[in-house]
Amino acid sequence: MFGALNRFIGRLDGEPQAQTAPHGAAGFQILRSTNKELALEPWFDFIIGINGRTLDNSDPNLFAAEVRNCGGSTISLGIWSAKGQKIKEIYAPIPVESPSLGLSLQWAPLSSTEDVWHVLEVAPNSPADKAGLLPYGDYIIGSPEGIVRGESGLPELIEDFLDQPLKLFVYNHEYNVTRPVELSPSRHWGGQGALGCTLGFGALHRIPAPLEEPPHGPGETMFDTSLDEKQALAAAPANTDFLVPANMQFDAPKAPAGPPVAKRERKVRHHASPNAEIDEYFREGEQKSREEDHAPSPKPGGPGVRPPPPKVGPPPKAASPAAKESE
Repeated sequence: MFGALNRFIGRLDGEPQAQTAPHGAAGFQILRSTNKELALEPWFDFIIGINGRTLDNSDPNLFAAEVRNCGGSTISLGIWSAKGQKIKEIYAPIPVESPSLGLSLQWAPLSSTEDVWHVLEVAPNSPADKAGLLPYGDYIIGSPEGIVRGESGLPELIEDFLDQPLKLFVYNHEYNVTRPVELSPSRHWGGQGALGCTLGFGALHRIPAPLEEPPHGPGETMFDTSLDEKQALAAAPANTDFLVPANMQFDAPKAPAGPPVAKRERKVRHHASPNAEIDEYFREGEQKSREEDHAPSPKPGGPGVRPPPPKVGPPPKAASPAAKESE
């Protein structure tokens, strides 16, 4: 009961659910393909069904005989892909003269593609860094030096090739490409580990499905900036007058004919206090209200108008009569 409750709480918390191959399932793994019309990838794709039936026999002769019997027609193939652990169906036309698929196959369990190591972190100047391993995007899927099986398969292979060149097959998820990588494991490069990188293994480090829009590769042009200045100005909208070459000169604008129109200048206040901005706002509102009511502007010294406040300092003293006579 507690186990079911924990699984239910885990789903509520949004924990990632690992996708793995069906237990005990197997199929014909594609090793090589000469048929360009079939969208199949070696190592990653498995044929698990044909014409709507699941393959349960590892005898390649029976599979080849069924393909020959369909010469001149189209067959359906059930494909399991290690990229994202997804199942899809494709259709393949079989020619009459040479009824074959043009594939090299081997019977293997689907779980064999789970033996991958996810490159997480790469230390600078390490053997992995010098070999060009990319963090979080690279997956080590095998080696031509031998079969690696299980979590300890790759570490054991690395120990056998200390201070020697080791070739690895590396798949990159971001660019959806597989490439060979050669490196030299060493314990004397100056850091931890023989490769100098952190590897992830297990259900949370399976190969994900490829991206629908891979990012641009190094050196590819994302924006075309080959237009000259005239073409750029012609292609720019009419109101974008700021898109002008730096060496272009303009004449000073001429004053318009007729009497100048008085414009209200807005004073720029630097570091003004909030009270000053509020006072300015109320003064503008009061002036606008007077204009709408056609109220006359108050004159200095008029009735109902208070005199201006005195300047800073005491008011000037009145001169005595003696002082006037002395002048």
